[in-house]
Amino acid sequence: MEHVLLERLRQGPLLCDGAMGTLLYARGIPYEQCFDLLNVTRPELIQGIHREYISAGAQIIETNTFGANRLRLAAYNLEDRVREINFQGVRRAIEAREIVGLPVFIAGAVGPSGQPLQAPESGRLSEVRAAFREQIEALQEGGAELLILETFTSLAELRQAILAAQEVGGLPIVAQVSFYEDGRTLSGQSAASVARELYELGVDVMGANCCVGPAMTLEALQGMIGALDEEIQAAAQQGKRPPLFSAQPNAGLPTRLGNRFFYVSTPDYFADYALRFAQAGVRLIGGCCGTTPRHIEAMRKALDAHYGRGTGAVGQKDEAGQQNGLSASAQGQEGSRTASAVLPGRGGRRPAIGTLPEEEVILPQEGSKTRLQQKLEAGEFVISVELDPPMGLNPSKILAGAAQLQRDGVDCINIADSPLARVRMSCIALARLIQDHLGMETIIHFTTRDRNLMALQAELLGAHALGLRNILALTGDPLRVGDYPNTTGVWDVDSVGLIRILRGMNEGHDAAGGSIGAKASFHIGAALNLNVSEEEAEREIEKYYRKLEAGAHFIMTQPIYELAPLERFLKRVGKPPVPVILGCIPLHSWRHAEFLHNEVAGVTIPERVRERMRAAGDQGTEEGLRLAQELLMEARDLVQGVYLLPSYRRYDIVGRLTRLLREAPANA
Repeated sequence: MEHVLLERLRQGPLLCDGAMGTLLYARGIPYEQCFDLLNVTRPELIQGIHREYISAGAQIIETNTFGANRLRLAAYNLEDRVREINFQGVRRAIEAREIVGLPVFIAGAVGPSGQPLQAPESGRLSEVRAAFREQIEALQEGGAELLILETFTSLAELRQAILAAQEVGGLPIVAQVSFYEDGRTLSGQSAASVARELYELGVDVMGANCCVGPAMTLEALQGMIGALDEEIQAAAQQGKRPPLFSAQPNAGLPTRLGNRFFYVSTPDYFADYALRFAQAGVRLIGGCCGTTPRHIEAMRKALDAHYGRGTGAVGQKDEAGQQNGLSASAQGQEGSRTASAVLPGRGGRRPAIGTLPEEEVILPQEGSKTRLQQKLEAGEFVISVELDPPMGLNPSKILAGAAQLQRDGVDCINIADSPLARVRMSCIALARLIQDHLGMETIIHFTTRDRNLMALQAELLGAHALGLRNILALTGDPLRVGDYPNTTGVWDVDSVGLIRILRGMNEGHDAAGGSIGAKASFHIGAALNLNVSEEEAEREIEKYYRKLEAGAHFIMTQPIYELAPLERFLKRVGKPPVPVILGCIPLHSWRHAEFLHNEVAGVTIPERVRERMRAAGDQGTEEGLRLAQELLMEARDLVQGVYLLPSYRRYDIVGRLTRLLREAPANA
């Protein structure tokens, strides 16, 4: 006989809870503390959060045991308390259920080991599996009714967790993988390959959680479901039980304000996607990082409104007293122009090995200026495009894209610094490759997140010696959204402090006042977010003035989609004393617009623009180009350039926009 949970899932979607860590951090628990130990030291806090989610309408609540395996607890010298922490984690959830008085399911949460598992030895596999088995036994002993294996980025490690759960036996297994914006896991598997492997392993429910927001999670689930379409149809024809699917996305991508992280996806947005997940065939639906009881409440209302409270609705029980539970993502593909290109500079253009002139590399002439700086000072309208460094060793595709953009008339290339806190090739290395192979100037995004004060200055000195002088000073995306969520950010200084360091180097000294032998010639950029509320505007403007005072030479803004935010800013601060370069992400479709508006921090798209994209239908790319061109032509007298961000590496789109802007009369 099938487990009662799986029977309920086959009747219709069950709603799981949202984030635990997000609420703990909001209530004053620092990320450096072991959240799992709070099951023992702060039981009332954990129980209270469980009660909030149950009251909001969750039908499944996860225990606060994500990191409670021996290998992760060892970082806190708690490896001998695995049983206690997991057992008490389940008890806290059960107590909350009893207090609220609603018959929800208790899911034992199991996260990755926190240890690298690339091509491991058999002994290493055994160690990891034993750690999972120990945790799962404690969860089952405590009274968990199912297991949710979540946020795995390595199928090799997830396999060990599944095998451990099957060895313990007795509980349904939900296995969830984290996919990134390219639709693949950190170890490179597609949604389809993940689905096939999990199906072969015999898990009860498979799905995706964490890393990305609802839109991309839905895309991943559609890939998983599509990959098993034949198995699903065969099961239906033979009267067998088809595979089940789950989704627990993040609340978009977070933004960092001060020392706190904020997620941008609203409860209403999650409510809409709860229905989309259900309609796609997903049966276990919930939230991950950034989601709160408000998100779960909105999802509960949406599911109830659509499915009603008839058979299988919330609150009904079977004879055993168990509760019944019933409660397109952004489009785009890589441009064909980047598919093939000969990498220049392989022959005679490669610089010869030897001693380079001192004045060109180490001791620049005092007052020397970059080409970007010269163009801005001359009043030219500059066009820059951001490229992300590759996630692997081969930069050929990025260099080919930069070469095409150069032919389209782009002035310089922005090189991101491990954007979204994910490991990529060094921005300094890629910038030097672009300058060597194409002779094209770059703007390096340089963050204070990953480097202490010494490393910041060492890398800046090295960048200067390599001829990289345009620096956009940034604080950096929060690490919790990236490949290594448990890595500690540094942030010895923020972006304002980094600007001061760069100015000091231009004056000939380091942050401690020691001489660096000559005056550097950095061209210093600062970021500006125009998409802020009235209450946030004062803080953003105050920081803008601090950046100018610290020594910023130019400003680059977050993308906007109407002139009003820029006009409001200029009305409050007057004409900036430095050039302003306006950010722009050309839209590809209505779904793309909805995704950016609801899931990407710092981006706000007005309803008028989203409606135009909706009306454009399959002509979304052309409409997006028209919208971008209209906005930038309107803004041309107010700014001195545009900073284009190509979605999905659509270099062809930003290339077309560049040509349109170059061809338009200056006074158009």
